[in-house]
Amino acid sequence: MGNATLSRYLGFLKTPPLWVKNQFGLEQFSFPELDLDSLETEDIPRGIRLGHQMEFVFKQCILQSKKYELLVYNVPIREGGKTLGEIDFILKDRLRKQYFHVELTFKFYIINPENSEPIHRLMGPNRRDMFFTKLDKIREEQLSLLSTTQGKALLETHKLDTVEILPRVCFKAQLFIPYGTEKVHIRPLNKACVAGYWIRFDAFKSQEFRNSLYYIPFKHEWPVKPVNDVSWMSYYEVLLEVNIRMIKEQAPMLWRKKSDTEFEKFFVVWW
Repeated sequence: MGNATLSRYLGFLKTPPLWVKNQFGLEQFSFPELDLDSLETEDIPRGIRLGHQMEFVFKQCILQSKKYELLVYNVPIREGGKTLGEIDFILKDRLRKQYFHVELTFKFYIINPENSEPIHRLMGPNRRDMFFTKLDKIREEQLSLLSTTQGKALLETHKLDTVEILPRVCFKAQLFIPYGTEKVHIRPLNKACVAGYWIRFDAFKSQEFRNSLYYIPFKHEWPVKPVNDVSWMSYYEVLLEVNIRMIKEQAPMLWRKKSDTEFEKFFVVWW
């Protein structure tokens, strides 16, 4: 396993759950302890979206876990020609003989303090991916799939139709606070999820950013902690690249190198 692949696994594993235990009527999955030194992994497929890449990492970790047995992975539930959704995982706790339906979510949210409620403050950097709508989708659509006729047929196929299957989420997220903000109140969400900041393009053009080096990570690198061994650009080089994305109404993630040992991770937003 190369360093790039390892860093992506670590990016997944070290990203905290967005909340602890039970919140919003959703209980977090108890992720097993893993020995990272002996973790054997396959290369992560590139030609799939980031969410499916993270599902692949989750699967590889579960396969090497002594605690859980993987029973069902990424099975679509269809009605006629329409896909109702997918069952991410059904797992069995080997020791406790418990069964879990786990839906995995891995998100990057900026925190917009203009909204009063914490669940309404979290949104994707392009303001399209809202946390509260994702919560509704998980509760009302994803976790209810096993109750459909097609879901029950899947359980029968795997001889799971007579056991209790407990719903769980593995909802991990990296949060980005407004630039220059020291404290953001996000209870009951997990403050450990804060990974960086976000800034508007006009503010990024200020003097204080001009003496650093920058890198625009590919989407599959977004979960990763910034590292030194990338092709850094000067401020003026990255400014041109960011400007193009602003015109396209795309908010890029940037890594900032302030010194050989000091790095930052942030989004530049177009709105």
